Amino acid sequence: MTNQYVKKVNGLPVKIADTRKTIPGMRLMEKYGVRIGGGVNHRFGLYDGILIKDNHIKVAGGVKRAIELAKKGHHLLKIEVEVKNLDELKEALDAGADVIMLDNMSITDMKKAVKIAKGKAILEASGNVNLENIRSIAETGVDIISIGALTHSARAVDTSMKIV
Repeated sequence: MTNQYVKKVNGLPVKIADTRKTIPGMRLMEKYGVRIGGGVNHRFGLYDGILIKDNHIKVAGGVKRAIELAKKGHHLLKIEVEVKNLDELKEALDAGADVIMLDNMSITDMKKAVKIAKGKAILEASGNVNLENIRSIAETGVDIISIGALTHSARAVDTSMKIV
């Protein structure tokens, strides 16, 4: 499945990534499958990167405050923040986020986000990605496109062993 997505963006400088969403007990195998298919792995667990999501932003009182609190908590991990609009993007950039996830944004807004960010942070597109729209998403100039289906929804291979 990953290789199908990778082929759709051939020639563009974008990485296809999985998410942390995996079937219980299958994480290593599913993440390995993504790598073999030409993709890259996102976090393996909660321990190897800070991802600030909408609930964290609400509890903290805003994007900037959530990033400030995360920076106080750990100085070695990159901080990624999920944003839903261009105002939150600007706030995340001003607060020094390392990676900004553009969550369910339109192609038009993703193009605007790339221009606003101008390389100040890694931009990751996520949400509603499929084989029909991935090339258009990649052409916006985002750095990474993450797809949960690469792990949690990949079709199993039908295998058997015959003893002769």
